[in-house]
Amino acid sequence: MDQTDPDQPGLTRAPEDGEPDHNKLLRRAAVGDQEAFELLYRKLARPAYGVIRRVLRDPAQSEEVTQEVMLEVWRTAARFDPARSSAATWVLTIAHRRAVDRVRAEVAATERELKTAWADVVPDDVANLVENSMDRDRVRRCLGDLSEVQRQSITLAYYHGYTYRQVSALVDATLAAIKSRIRDGLLRMRDCLGVS
Repeated sequence: MDQTDPDQPGLTRAPEDGEPDHNKLLRRAAVGDQEAFELLYRKLARPAYGVIRRVLRDPAQSEEVTQEVMLEVWRTAARFDPARSSAATWVLTIAHRRAVDRVRAEVAATERELKTAWADVVPDDVANLVENSMDRDRVRRCLGDLSEVQRQSITLAYYHGYTYRQVSALVDATLAAIKSRIRDGLLRMRDCLGVS
C-alpha cells in the first residue's frame, strides 16, 4: 500500500523501497510540473551519470552527457510508457544510448580526421616522392649509359642551367658539336626511359 510523502504533497512513496514513485514524477513532468521534474532529477541524475561514466570514463564528458540526458527526459517525458518500463529504467536507457552515441561520434570524428590526414599525405606527397625518386634513379641510370661527352654536355645544360654557348666555352667545343652531343644524348635517354 502506498504512503503519502509528507515532503511532497500529492506524491507517494513506493512501499518496497521508500522512494517517491518515479513513474508518477515523470508523468507529472510530462505535463510541465517543474517541481516533479526537479525531484526526479535529484533522484535519477546520479544513477544516469554512473551509467554514462562507465561508458565514457571521462568525468567532464560524463557530466555534459548527463545534462543532455536530463534535458531530453524533460522534453520527451510525454513519450514515457509505464506499461513498457519503469521511469528509472527509461531514463537510464536514454543515458546509456546517449553515452554510446557520444563514443560513436568521437570514433567517427577521429576516423574522419585520420582519413583526411592520410589522404593529404599519401596520394599526393608520398606517391609523388616515390615516383620522383624512381624517375631520378631511371634518369641517372640512363645518363650513365651515355658517352662521357654527351653526359657532360647534358649535365651542364640541364642540371647546372648553362646555355649551349656557355657549355661550348666550358668544354672547349664548337656550338654545333655541343648541339649535336646534346641532341644525340637526349634521343638515347628518351629510348632508355621509354618515352615516345
